[in-house]
Amino acid sequence: MKVVIAGGSGSLGQRIARDLVGRGDEVVILSRSVRRVEWGRQVHWDGRTVGGWAAELVGAAVVNLCGELVFRRPTPAGVALLTRSRTEPTRALAAASAGLDRPVPVLVQMSTLAIYGDAGEAVLDESAPPAAGPPQMAGVARAWEEAAAGIAAGRRVTLRTGIVFDPGTPAFDRLTGFVRWGLGGTMGTGRQWISWLHIDDMCAIVRRCLDDPALSGVVHATAPHPVRNADLMATLRRTMGRTVGLPAPAPLVRLGSVVLRADPMLALSGRHCVPRRLQDAGFGFEYPELEPAVANLLKKRERAARR
Repeated sequence: MKVVIAGGSGSLGQRIARDLVGRGDEVVILSRSVRRVEWGRQVHWDGRTVGGWAAELVGAAVVNLCGELVFRRPTPAGVALLTRSRTEPTRALAAASAGLDRPVPVLVQMSTLAIYGDAGEAVLDESAPPAAGPPQMAGVARAWEEAAAGIAAGRRVTLRTGIVFDPGTPAFDRLTGFVRWGLGGTMGTGRQWISWLHIDDMCAIVRRCLDDPALSGVVHATAPHPVRNADLMATLRRTMGRTVGLPAPAPLVRLGSVVLRADPMLALSGRHCVPRRLQDAGFGFEYPELEPAVANLLKKRERAARR
């Protein structure tokens, strides 16, 4: 099939593009970046207005990944940037789709499990309602999903995604960096739930959402076995051969987030989310458990470093 990936020049977009190109799909990358992409045919857009790029949507499936990385301070300006970087391109897609003779056959709209806020001990499947806040998490995600409702599509999947672990991305590299520097202990109470996903399973889920006519609506893209923060950090230490990891109580996490220009809630909040709809559809996760997933990702990084 032909697949248009909006915001496909980033690390996740290029991973998905490489996967789809590998199975023979025609992949078009809508990108505001001037740098050339390695996977897919790049088409420039401004992410705000309808232009010549809209012709690429004819008969094409659409994967919408647009949005700035969440690793920034949760100031009003930062929240506005996170929101604008998601809603403006999504509204441009909606305006372009309105001019088509037929809706795009399928839309895979990226979202985030952070839409549930800090959910404590509740076990959340796709029937769970979004939270009221915090604004940099649930607020941004709700605005993104609402903007996507305007895209004319024959079938739409809203992919609420956990933390995707992939070498070379901020989440995985920062966590393994903390372990390497001896700082890979429990963060905050350590009881907060981490809903995570291996990059290979993420690509497989996108393929399934594109191909399976029975999938529509909200789908959780997350491994079936979330872990608490303390278990995540212990697994990283064990897999990386580190016996010591200094803990980071909540006040220290908040202080460190100022230095790193990050949101402390990324480390201190959590959600116990399960991929109920994928499991009911018979989807098989290649990496359902954390430790084999981390071991594989570390090997991937080692192989890449030797090239």
